[in-house]
Amino acid sequence: MPPKSKTRTMFVCQQCGSEQPKWSGRCPDCGEWNSFVESMVTTAAPAISAQARVEGTGNRPTPITQVQNENFTRMIVPGEEFNRVLGGGIVPGSLALIGGDPGIGKSTLLLQVSAELALWGDKAVLYVSGEESPQQIKLRAARLDLNPERLLLLSETDLEQVLAQIEVVQPGLVIIDSIQTMHLSELTSAAGSVSQVRECTARLMRLAKMRNIPMFLVGHVTKEGAIAGPRVLEHMVDAVLYLEGDRFHQYRLLRGVKNRFGSTNEVGVFQMDNEGMQEVSNPSAAFLAERSKGTSGASVAVTLEGTRPILVEVQALTSETAYGLPRRTANGIDLNRLLLLTAVLTKRAGMGLSNQDIFVNIVGGLKITEPAIDLSVAAAIASSYREVEVDPTAVLIGEIGLSGELRSVSQLDRRLQEAAKLGFKRAIYPPAHRKIVLPSGLKGLSVATVQEAIEAALIK
Repeated sequence: MPPKSKTRTMFVCQQCGSEQPKWSGRCPDCGEWNSFVESMVTTAAPAISAQARVEGTGNRPTPITQVQNENFTRMIVPGEEFNRVLGGGIVPGSLALIGGDPGIGKSTLLLQVSAELALWGDKAVLYVSGEESPQQIKLRAARLDLNPERLLLLSETDLEQVLAQIEVVQPGLVIIDSIQTMHLSELTSAAGSVSQVRECTARLMRLAKMRNIPMFLVGHVTKEGAIAGPRVLEHMVDAVLYLEGDRFHQYRLLRGVKNRFGSTNEVGVFQMDNEGMQEVSNPSAAFLAERSKGTSGASVAVTLEGTRPILVEVQALTSETAYGLPRRTANGIDLNRLLLLTAVLTKRAGMGLSNQDIFVNIVGGLKITEPAIDLSVAAAIASSYREVEVDPTAVLIGEIGLSGELRSVSQLDRRLQEAAKLGFKRAIYPPAHRKIVLPSGLKGLSVATVQEAIEAALIK
C-alpha cells in the first residue's frame, strides 16, 4: 500500500526560509519582523528503501581520475569585462544569479550578452521573461540594435512550461528574468515566496547540470540591497553577481561575490548610454576625465578592484557649521570611516574640525570600501580646510591608523604602474614600501605619518 502524504500548515519566513509551527511577529533565526507567511507543506514517506534506490539507479560514484573534461570548455562572450568577472567565460552547466537595484541595467546587460552569443555561438539562446512580453523585449532590443535570428524570446511564468521548452529547444544559454516571477502549480504559495523561489531554482539547477546548459537568473533586491528571497538561494547557485552603481551616473560595476569557477576579486566596468551597456577598457581615464583642476579639496586615490587598479578623484568640502552639531556626509565611502579620519586629523594633525561640516564624495558614483584611500580622503579634507590645492601630479595611497601612522597596502606596485600610465609624476605612500621599485617617470615619497603626508601633498 503506497504511503499516505500528510499536509500541514507551517509559517515560513520570507527572508531566511525558517519554518515555524505558529505565527510569530519576529523570526527567531534572522530577526526580521513581520516576515512569516502561512504555507501548506506536504510530506510523504519514501516509497522505496535506500538499498532499492542504490540498486536501481545508474548514477554511481566515479573516481576523479576517470572524470573526462576534455570537451568541457568555457563559452567566451565577445568583450573582456563580462568574461573577467566570470573567471574567463561561461562554464557549461553553471547557474549564475545576478542582482542589482531596479533600473540599474541587469536586463539590458543580459539581453546584450544573449544577443552576442546567439550571433556568434553554435546554438540558440532562450530568453525567458516573466515581466515583459516578447513585443516589449523586441522594442528594447531594437533600441540597442540587436536582432539575431537565434535569440528566442519566451514570456512565461509557469516553470513547468519553461522547463519543457528548454528540453525541446536545447539552447546554448538560458536567461530567466526574473526568478521571483516563476512559479510551480504544485505549490500553493504565491510566486516570489520562499518555497517557490527555492524549488524553482532547484529544478533549474538540476536541468542545467544534467544538460550542461548554462543559465542566468535575475534576482530582485530588497531595500537594503540584498537579493530578495531566502539566503539559501545564493548557496544553491554557482555564481552570484551584483551590478552596482548610481542610477544617476553612467558607470556600472559588475562585481562577483561568489564564483565556484573563478576569483571573486574581479570586477567589470561598464558605461550605460543610449546604446546599452558599453565596456570601459580604461576606467581610470574615464573617472578622471572631468577632474577639477586649480581648486582645493580634491585629490587622486588609487583603489584596487580585484586585481585591477583604478584611479578616482576624491572631493571634500569643509565649511563652518551654522548649527551646534557639525554634519558629516559621505558619498562613496563608509560614514564611520569618515568619522574616524576626521578624529585622527583633529587629534594628530592639529586641525580644528570640531566646528566644520565635512562632505566627502567619490567622483563617478563608485563605492569604495578598502582603507587604501584613507590618505587621499585626509588630504582632500585638509586641502579644503586650509584652502590650499593638492599637487595635481601626485597620487596618495595609504591606510591611516588611529595614531596617525601610515600603514602598508596591498599590491602597491600595480597601483603605481597605473598612476604612471596616466602621467602622474609623484606618489606618496607608507614607509613600509620605501624599497619598492618605481615605474619610469614616477617619483616616490614614503612618509610615516598623516601630518607629513599632508605637508608633502599640499602646494606650498
